Amino acid sequence: VAYLIIFHILFVLFVWTYWKSIFTLPVQPGKKYHMSYADQERYENEERPEVQRQILAEIARKLPVYTRTGNGGIRFCDRCQLIKPDRCHHCSVCAVCVLKMDHHCPWVNNCIGFSNYKFFLLFLAYSLLYCLYIAATVFKYFIKYWTGELTNGRSKFHVLFLLFVAIMFFVSLMFLFGYHCWLVSRNRSTLEAFSAPVFQNGPDKNGFNLGFVKNLQQVFGEEKKLWLLPIASSQGDGHFFPMRALCEAQNPLLANEEQWEDDGIDEEPH
Repeated sequence: VAYLIIFHILFVLFVWTYWKSIFTLPVQPGKKYHMSYADQERYENEERPEVQRQILAEIARKLPVYTRTGNGGIRFCDRCQLIKPDRCHHCSVCAVCVLKMDHHCPWVNNCIGFSNYKFFLLFLAYSLLYCLYIAATVFKYFIKYWTGELTNGRSKFHVLFLLFVAIMFFVSLMFLFGYHCWLVSRNRSTLEAFSAPVFQNGPDKNGFNLGFVKNLQQVFGEEKKLWLLPIASSQGDGHFFPMRALCEAQNPLLANEEQWEDDGIDEEPH
C-alpha cells in the first residue's frame, strides 16, 4: 500500500508538471516594447545603419532595457518589430519573442522561458524521482532473475525492460537536471551560458547573479511552500530583472569608493 501511494503521488506530480510545461504558453513582450506605426515607418525608410541605431536608442530611452548587442546597439527584432527586453530572445520554431527564453524543448514541444521555466525544472526533478523509484522497486526482481527464482519468461522480459529504461532515463535526466540546477544557482539561462549578455560596460556572464538565495527566489519565489508545486510563483513579470551591476551602482559605499578613487584620495588603500 505504501509503495502504491508513493507511486501515485510521483505519477500525479510528474503528469502535472509535464502538462504545465506543455500548455503554459511562452509570454511575449508587452505592447510598450512594440514600435508604433510612425516609428516603424521612420526606421524602415532610413537606410543609414547609424541613424537606425539612433532611432532605436530614442525609443528605448523610456524603457527599462539595459542589455545591448555585440556592437553596443539596442536589441531589436526585425520579425516581431519590437525592442527586446532584457533576456528576451526570438524563437525561430515558435516564431515569437519569448521573455527570458531558455531554449526550445522538443520533448515538450514548447519554448521554455519565464512563464514555464519553474514547471520545466519540477518536471525534470519529478521525472528523476519517478525513474529512481521504478528502478529501486524493480531491482529486487532483477536479483531474482539472476538467481533463477523467476520462472516465467514474460516476467523476466518485463523486469529487464523496466530496469533498463528506468536507469537509462535516470542517468540522462540526472545530467540535464544538474546542469539546470547550476544555471539557476548562477541565475543564467541556457542561451546566456553559451553567450554572455552584453551590458553598457561590455559582456558579463554574472550580470544577473544576485547570490544563491536570491537566484532561487527569482525562479521559485519567496514562498517556500510553493517551491515544489507546479504553481506560478516566479518573481517579476519577465520584462525586467535585477542586475548585479545596478545593485553595486546603487550601493552608497561603493559609489563613495569610486568617487575617492576619482579624486585621488584613496591612493594608498589600507
